[in-house]
Parts: sequence; C-alpha cells; structure tokens
Amino acid sequence: MKNLIKMGIKAKSASSETVSEKIKNKILLNFLKLIRTNKKKILIENKKDVSRAIRQNLKENMIKRLELNEKKIKNIESSIKNIIKIKDPTNKILKKWLAPSGLNISQVTIPIGVIGIIYESRPNVTADVSCLCFKSGNTVILRGGSEAYNSNKILSKLFRKSLKSFKVNENFVQFINIKDRKVVKFILSKMNKYIDVLIPRGGKGLVKTVQKFSNIPIIGHLEGVCHTFIDKNANLKMAQEIVLNAKMRNTSICGATETLLIHEKVLRKYINPILSVLEKENCEIYADKKTRKFYKGKTFIANENDWSKEYLTSKISVKAVKNVSDAVRHINKYGTMHTDAIITKDNNAAKYFLRNVKSSIAIHNSSTQFADGGEFGFGGEVGISTNKLPPRGPVGLNQLVTYKYEVRGKGQIRK
Repeated sequence: MKNLIKMGIKAKSASSETVSEKIKNKILLNFLKLIRTNKKKILIENKKDVSRAIRQNLKENMIKRLELNEKKIKNIESSIKNIIKIKDPTNKILKKWLAPSGLNISQVTIPIGVIGIIYESRPNVTADVSCLCFKSGNTVILRGGSEAYNSNKILSKLFRKSLKSFKVNENFVQFINIKDRKVVKFILSKMNKYIDVLIPRGGKGLVKTVQKFSNIPIIGHLEGVCHTFIDKNANLKMAQEIVLNAKMRNTSICGATETLLIHEKVLRKYINPILSVLEKENCEIYADKKTRKFYKGKTFIANENDWSKEYLTSKISVKAVKNVSDAVRHINKYGTMHTDAIITKDNNAAKYFLRNVKSSIAIHNSSTQFADGGEFGFGGEVGISTNKLPPRGPVGLNQLVTYKYEVRGKGQIRK
C-alpha cells in the first residue's frame, strides 16, 4: 500500500498550490473537449465494464448506474459547462465586522484540502467530482468500484491530461487503479494524515463500512428512503404526475420516492387514479390494509420493514395517514433525512410539513427527483449529505469549502 501513501503525499502537496479561476475554467473547458473527441473510446471502455458486470450478475439498478450512453455523456458535458459558469467559491468574504477591540475580522472561504471519494458504479461521478473538487481548489483521490474500472480510468486520465496541458499539477486529480478491496480498509484506517474529508457514494453496505471504520471525517448519506405525502387538499392531476415522476423517472437514484403516504380523507377518491398509473408502469405496490381496501389493482401486503426500505427499483410502499402531522411522524421515524415532499394546495399544511420533517431537502408540490445538485444550480454534486452538521443536501461547489478568520489590527494588545 506504499503507492497509496505516495498518492496522499502528492495530493497534500498539490493542495497547497493556487490556480486562478481563469486557468481553472480553461482546464475544465479543455476536459469537456477531450470528452467529446474521445467519446467513442469512453463508450468502448464502458462497454467492457458493462459486459463484465452482466457476466458477474450485478443487480439491474447497478448496471443502469454503470452504463454510459450518448445522453449520459451529454449530461456530463452539461454539468461541466454549468460548473464553469459558477464563480470560484474560494476567497469569498462571508462576513466582516469591527470588534470592540478595534480589530477588523473577516470570515473568508478556503478549500477543504484533500478529498477522498469512495464510490460505486457511476462513471459520471469521476467527471463530476473531479471538476467540482478542482474548481473549489481541492485535490481529489478517486477510488471507484471495480465494476467501473475502465470507465473511471479513462475519464480520470483525460482530466489529468487537461491539467498537464496547462502546466498545472496533475495530482489535483488521482485515480487509484488497484482493484483490491483491502485498499478501502487502508484508506479508512491509515490515510487520515493525507485526506481531510471522505465522501462515500454507493450502496448501503459501502456507506455503512465507511461510516463504521473511517477515522477521517465523512460527508455522506446512508440511504435515500424518500417520501411523497398526498394531503387532503392536493390537486389530483398534479399528484398523479408528481408521484409517477418521483417513483419511475429513474428508480435507481437516491432521490426516488420509496414510500407514498396519502391522507385517509382522500384515500377512496385518489388511490385508484394514482396507483393505477404506477401499476401500468410495472411498479410493484406494497400497501397497508386501508389502502388495499380501496385500491382495485394488484398489491402486496406491506409489513413493518417495508416502511424503511430503499428499493432502488420499480417497487413502492403505500400507507394511509390521518393528517399532515401523522405523515411527518411517519417520515421522521422511518425516513433517512434525505428528501421528502408534500403535495397540497393548503399553504399552512405545506408550511408545517416543510418546517417539521427532519429531511435535508423538504419539497412542496414537486418531485423528489429534483434532489440533485445540478437541479439546484450547483453545477453538479459530489453527493447528497444527510448529516445534521453542514453541509446538508446536495454538496456542490459552494459546499466544498470551509472558512478561516482573517484578523487585521493596528498594534492592539489584549489587556
């Protein structure tokens, strides 16, 4: 594991270097061009990964995340363009004031330093994270899953090529090309001298392991058990469209709705129009007794464990609740503080819901699938944080900085 220590030393060294915003943007733009000119090569490398994943019987949702296509490449390009447009988040004065002592104090943003990313399946993470970390003045060490090895390798190689083109230290971005699982254990236990923050992105097993064994501070979330609550004053057509999108647009992302809650006063009227649309899209429905009493389609009996399940596939849990406060109680008990939504025309109910759910993202009259840094105007994200301490929610450019206090005096001494 000597190579990992060397990478850590190189990353620490690179993190002390300053690159102007102008050069950062030129490097990102060049990376975008390299992706375009090497698109065929990227897709060929990705196909190798996908074929191997299929042979190894990887889960369908994992393969979906792993696979790159024309649309996903365009999304990567779009994300890079957005990151270029956003101002460099470093060296911003957040606050300044004059202390009673006459000292001028400023709170100023600075890079975090070295960020370690341990992630599964998604090759787009390699591109997004490299861009976000670099633009925010951080260096990054990437440890992708072995299932996406070839895809991650070519994308990180292209970013390093772009850095080299502008004579900037290539070690702002480093990719760990060792597939051995012992690498993760070594990072968690031996790399705290070199890595300032770890961000895990992947399944529950990976994130749990990182949280349990890491002696490095972590930004991340364990699961995305997201809820959509249909209030008694919800517009039915809006509820239909939002629920369908929140569950089925992309079932394998952490912002997909996994549990649908519905006010019991509109259960009889709303449940068939809403659930029938999901059933038509081959979504399996796990429902409580009240819901099954009124829904005419096919359902499975929901048990206690279903309320805390992150399906990441075409399955949903459905439960009738008494009112908005009952919905909030359910979410706070079974949810994961990720993303939860209310559909209602009642602003008081919406206000109560938004204020009282413990989620990092609380939504009124929209889909939980908007839980995404790109949709928030952050350019992209390194993940969604459900930590109670900041950052919370989508972690984009402005969340990848910390701050220091700059204090200016005129010879004052403390009495």
